[in-house]
Amino acid sequence: MPRRVPEELLPHLRRARDLADREYAQPLDLAGLAAAAGVSKYHFLRCFTAVYGRTPGVHLTERRIERAQDLLRATNLTVTEICHLVGYSSLGSFGTRFRQLVGVTPTEYQATFAESGAPRIPGCWVFMHGLSDRRRTAQFGRSPHRSRRSTVEACRTIDPEDTL
Repeated sequence: MPRRVPEELLPHLRRARDLADREYAQPLDLAGLAAAAGVSKYHFLRCFTAVYGRTPGVHLTERRIERAQDLLRATNLTVTEICHLVGYSSLGSFGTRFRQLVGVTPTEYQATFAESGAPRIPGCWVFMHGLSDRRRTAQFGRSPHRSRRSTVEACRTIDPEDTL
């Protein structure tokens, strides 16, 4: 029998889900998501599962793989770069989970869209505009402005034939 969740808890669960959707690339754990909802982690786990039909961990994994699919289709980034951009630290774990959810490996998935010849977004553009400066600053210990300049320099070295 499905668990009944108090209606006043729904906005709090939505806030935690929105946090996972927005910060999917960050290391998120059950305690952090529960804190965003303002409830204990075990109560949060039960209620989230009852409302959304899957655990917060499964939801986060699906969000990361969906974002990876977008990047694989639309950019010229490598699978390893995308793996790290969507929050995985292990290429093996990323590849295994991707294959479980999508049915093919990330490389095979990317190759199917590369064959279509559609224009692809250069990786430097994704790094320059697609990531928040907060994440890059925390990851590399640099100021956001210095990171942005080094990325702009990297973009200047791209072969014009590889861009849109």
